Amino acid sequence: MGRIMAIDYGKKRCGVAVTDTLRISANGLPTQRTCDLLGFIKEYCSREPVDVIVVGEPKDMHGNPSESMKYIKPFLQRLRKELPDMRIEMQDERFTSTIAHREMLAGGFTKKQRAEKGRADEMAAVLILTSYLERAKQQVENAPNSRLKMRQTAG
Repeated sequence: MGRIMAIDYGKKRCGVAVTDTLRISANGLPTQRTCDLLGFIKEYCSREPVDVIVVGEPKDMHGNPSESMKYIKPFLQRLRKELPDMRIEMQDERFTSTIAHREMLAGGFTKKQRAEKGRADEMAAVLILTSYLERAKQQVENAPNSRLKMRQTAG
């Protein structure tokens, strides 16, 4: 089983996170400059098994794609072209940056540490990946229950 990688895409910097090989935990990787991201992903995927790349999907408060999608769409097209066999999924990333800053405060990060530009991006990528893992787990847990309920009502 390969890892799952998550990207918090930004105009200047991108947070990156990956799961362990058992897909239990999400761990941050070094933040990448946006111009270097595709090369970093290709290099990482050449030495580590990655089955899925999850890209944060920015949405507004009503659930509509935000203005940032205009930067992400060209990246997704290049990613699909460079890694045509890779499964690529989107994950709602609303509030990940806000939550990342709150987590840094709660974790006792100093003002200087919180000001490090890449730290919040990395934490946002970890949050995107964690949300994705939780959503996948819920889908698996709900699937047998729905079949069981169908059998009970049919019988």
